[in-house]
Amino acid sequence: MQNMTLYSKIEGTGQPLLILHGFLGMSDNWKTLGTQYAALGFQVHMLDLRNHGRSFHSDIFNYDAMVQDIVDYCAEHQLSNIDIIGHSMGGKVAMLLAVQHPELIRKLIVGDIGTRYYAPHHQDILAGLNAVDFSKKPSRNEVDQIVAEYIPDMGTRQFLMKSLYWQTPEQLAFRFNLAVFNKEIENIGTALPENKRFEKPTMFLRGGNSSYIKDEDWPEIQRHFPNAALETIPNVGHWLHAENPKMFFELTGAFLK
Repeated sequence: MQNMTLYSKIEGTGQPLLILHGFLGMSDNWKTLGTQYAALGFQVHMLDLRNHGRSFHSDIFNYDAMVQDIVDYCAEHQLSNIDIIGHSMGGKVAMLLAVQHPELIRKLIVGDIGTRYYAPHHQDILAGLNAVDFSKKPSRNEVDQIVAEYIPDMGTRQFLMKSLYWQTPEQLAFRFNLAVFNKEIENIGTALPENKRFEKPTMFLRGGNSSYIKDEDWPEIQRHFPNAALETIPNVGHWLHAENPKMFFELTGAFLK
């Protein structure tokens, strides 16, 4: 029987705060911010979502399944009245959790993603990752060179390389489940179901240089989240928490407190 429990890093004590990473990310991306939230008086749970990081791999990869994973995780850790931060895909998981299980959540923070459908746009990234042939036992540097032909942006590559690990002493591999992502990529862009609402305090943050949350998306977001506020972090793109962690922490910390 496969262990279906999500891997997490837990830090601090107090009000439970769950952090959900984006597509191809993992809990490690949030280490520094997690420590800062813990210092504010939160018990921070940085999760690896299914098929990511150190969590289990599954052929089923959609938002309903990911939400159920979080519900199960909260039950196992006896968490209630939680605060939750989700970035990108993790934000979609957090939003769906909020509208399906509002009783579980105190406050919701969504990083640079809206409620609408997003067309698949990770093709270059997936092509780069799929181009790596691990049977040839490439070094880290060689993996980076292969991926660079598809993904020239070094920041994006560094982010992806965090999921590279030594499966055996001489064999590298990606931690995430690339085979399932190739098949299920359509599911990443799914819209939030119509007529679902979450009435509690909600904060959306967007990057000033990102097009994931446009001004015209806001009325639709407010229909789902009538108690929502929108903040823009200037001069950053989609990875706003990595590009300006100081402002991200100040805005979210003030909202949570």
